[in-house]
Amino acid sequence: MAVKAGNPSNKGREIKERLIHKIGEKEQRKMKARREKEKDHWFWLGMFGLVGWSVAVPTVLGVALGVWIDRKWPSPYSWTLMFLFIGVVLGCLNAWFWIKRESLHD
Repeated sequence: MAVKAGNPSNKGREIKERLIHKIGEKEQRKMKARREKEKDHWFWLGMFGLVGWSVAVPTVLGVALGVWIDRKWPSPYSWTLMFLFIGVVLGCLNAWFWIKRESLHD
């Protein structure tokens, strides 16, 4: 049985469809890799800033509160040091929370 010049055989169509499908998959992988590569640099830069602020703000607030208490009500204990420690601990817990939350989105 002869195949006309304008109509490719079924086998030819299947090969063509598989090739198109493979090319589409490869292109999707390339696009995904490019998006993730761009996300990596900016994502981690943002995460670095978020962690820094998450620790710095509670620490500074703790020191400010401790200094205020030490000036208002003098005592043999340093409230500044105690609230410094509490601020650092709260800041680290806060940073851990944000990192854990962002790592679940990956």
